[in-house]
Amino acid sequence: MRKEILFSREMIAKRVQEVARRISADYTGRELIVIGILKGSFIFMADLIRAMNIPCRVDFARAASYGAGQESAGRVIMTKDIETSIKGKDILVVEDIVDTGTTLSYLVEWLKERSPQSLKVCAFLDKRKRRKVAFEADYVCFTIEDGFVVGYGLDFNEQARFLPEVYVLEKQ
Repeated sequence: MRKEILFSREMIAKRVQEVARRISADYTGRELIVIGILKGSFIFMADLIRAMNIPCRVDFARAASYGAGQESAGRVIMTKDIETSIKGKDILVVEDIVDTGTTLSYLVEWLKERSPQSLKVCAFLDKRKRRKVAFEADYVCFTIEDGFVVGYGLDFNEQARFLPEVYVLEKQ
C-alpha cells in the first residue's frame, strides 16, 4: 500500500496547541485526570498535556475493537483498566480517532459508572462518515471524511505509529 500525507508535523503541532489552550481554559483551577486510550493516543496525549498550562494526573485504559484489519470488529473488549479512582473528579478521555463511535460510546458509559464529576472526550481525528453509533467528542483536532490513516500514533496492524505526520493509506 502507498501512503499520501494528510497532516504535516507543523499542522499537527499548531492544532494540538490550539486544542490544549481550549482545554486549559475550560479546566483552570480544577483538578483534571487525563485518561489516554492505548495504544493509539499515547503520542497525541503526550503532546497535548505538555501543551496544556494546567496540572493534570494521567492514567491509561485499553479498549480493543479492531484486531488486525481495517474495519472495526463491532464489539469492544476492555483489556486494561485505569488505576486511579475517578469518583468526583473531572475526567478528560484522550483518544486517537472517533470512527464508528462504538468504542468511545462504550468507554464513556464504562467510565460514567465510576461517578466522575465531569467527563469529556478529546480526539485527535474524527471520521464522521463512518459513524454507526451517535457520538460527539468535546474537543477534536481534525475532522476527515474517510480513509485509513496511519502515523502520529495511529497504526495499521501495529505498524507506522512512529511516523511524525499523518498519512492516508491508498489501496493499490
